[in-house]
Amino acid sequence: MKVSYHGHSVVQFENNGKKGIIDPFINGNELTDLKVEDIVVDYILLTHGHNDHVGDTVEIAKKNDATVIAPFELANLMESKGCKTLPMGIGGKKEYDFGGVKFVHAFHSSSFNENDGSVSYTGMPTGIILFLGDKKVYHVGDTGLFGDMKLISDINGAFDVAFVPIGGNFTMDVSDAIIAVDEFIKPKIAVPVHYNTFPPIEQDPEVFKKGLKTECQVLTPGESVQFK
Repeated sequence: MKVSYHGHSVVQFENNGKKGIIDPFINGNELTDLKVEDIVVDYILLTHGHNDHVGDTVEIAKKNDATVIAPFELANLMESKGCKTLPMGIGGKKEYDFGGVKFVHAFHSSSFNENDGSVSYTGMPTGIILFLGDKKVYHVGDTGLFGDMKLISDINGAFDVAFVPIGGNFTMDVSDAIIAVDEFIKPKIAVPVHYNTFPPIEQDPEVFKKGLKTECQVLTPGESVQFK
């Protein structure tokens, strides 16, 4: 089992011989170590519809004959673009051959800007919980701080790792993310994401790390989580 970070909010995972990627924003992401043509996956998971999260989903899905797992409206949009999809909803949990997936709340927005200038509504934004063997991974998605993060943690048990946005402006900033991790989510390991990709979300992840009581792993794109 392997979980790795690739800049912005891009997370890859491998379990039971299957590979997946979350929010594959590659082209236009100067922080990533990935190239679209090199990505080999069986599944693509999407937290919400913003273009810096949907990213290169359509190209990657078609190249790999991969299945897109996403909130209902976003899955419908991806299907209209020729992707194989499995729609899910907030609170829904489903077992796949790589492990379990559960979609949970995130407080943000969700829409997709088309090339012709039109905008598609893509449902509610979400966080994603992965159940990979004996490990539980929480990709918080794009969100502000909200109290039900504690409920999500209480219901689903201790997370081995949580990928938490710290960039501010569009999501939690460092100070709110520290509260989210230490007081609400309480994972074994926190990994900062969604920062330094664009000027409005420039942050120093070391400030986040130093402010936490929880263990923090600041990953360079391409590095994997070192589980306890």
